[in-house]
Amino acid sequence: MNRSNSLIERDDVLFVLIDLQERLMPAIAHGERVVENARRLLAFARIAGLPVIFTEQEKLGATVPVLKNEMPDLEAISKVHFNCFYADAFSRSVEQSGKRTLVLAGVESHICVAQTALHAAGDFHVHVVADATSSRTLENLTLATERMRDKGVTITSTEMVIYELLQRAGTEEFKAALQIVK
Repeated sequence: MNRSNSLIERDDVLFVLIDLQERLMPAIAHGERVVENARRLLAFARIAGLPVIFTEQEKLGATVPVLKNEMPDLEAISKVHFNCFYADAFSRSVEQSGKRTLVLAGVESHICVAQTALHAAGDFHVHVVADATSSRTLENLTLATERMRDKGVTITSTEMVIYELLQRAGTEEFKAALQIVK
């Protein structure tokens, strides 16, 4: 089966938020939307008890406070490489999670997000959350999205991920998630 065509399995998912940092976000196209959708993903991960990894590119400051507030005990993985997998701490964290589906959000789409997604695409089921991902220019965002999709990465949205993982209405978790997507 082509893994890029399958649904996200709840027991096999790891959220990865890449470089959503204070100094970088003002330069990002639709940065406020990206941060808000990343916050919604984190809030859902917290409600559903799903694992999350944050990364921070060295010298770009801390993760945006509104995101850290969703998971204050989570330590960001510092990196100098653009591809997150080249940071030993990141690779170890992914391996230790045992998860084979990565849901990626962050910046910049054409640099760190794309390099990480393309690296992982052969070994993982990779979803990039388009409305929680961007670059400094929309042209780079579009090119990155096309390239990732061409290599088998699933391009999705915040609400698609949330509802796919919820699977059904009428539960307490669904009711809590409704507060996030409204």
